[in-house]
Amino acid sequence: MKATCWMGKKRVEVDEVPDPKILNPRDAIVRITSTAICGSDVHLYNGFIPTMKRGDVLGHEFMGEVVEVGNDVKNLSAGDRVVVPFPIACGRCAQCERELYSLCENSNPNAWMAEKLWGYSPCGIFGYSHMLGGYAGGQAEYARVPFADVGPLKVPDRL
Repeated sequence: MKATCWMGKKRVEVDEVPDPKILNPRDAIVRITSTAICGSDVHLYNGFIPTMKRGDVLGHEFMGEVVEVGNDVKNLSAGDRVVVPFPIACGRCAQCERELYSLCENSNPNAWMAEKLWGYSPCGIFGYSHMLGGYAGGQAEYARVPFADVGPLKVPDRL
């Protein structure tokens, strides 16, 4: 599939990358229909966010159509239109139970990196460095959405 990839400071390219796959029973695959460039993407572009790697797929704001869900995702089905928020949240940790999803304690496998730099770790974030989980972003044809039973919001047909 094609995706917008970070190739180094002040350099992005549309490149071929592997299609995402379901890795966890709580995952979904979303076919991207709309995506946005956020002001915070300028930080990535200018090289201010550490732990970016050549070829990382950008984009943390996207919407699309669910094409596949893992066995544990009961609230979404193939064909559902969804908006996917940038915070990746497990829905089960102490922070998520307090509805502080951007502080999820389980979605950033590289929390130690953020803690070392900032003194704390936020949740994992799509397309926003390996320090924030290394998740491929949504400026692509498809995206894997971890914890899809928590984050994606269904878009009503009337919109």
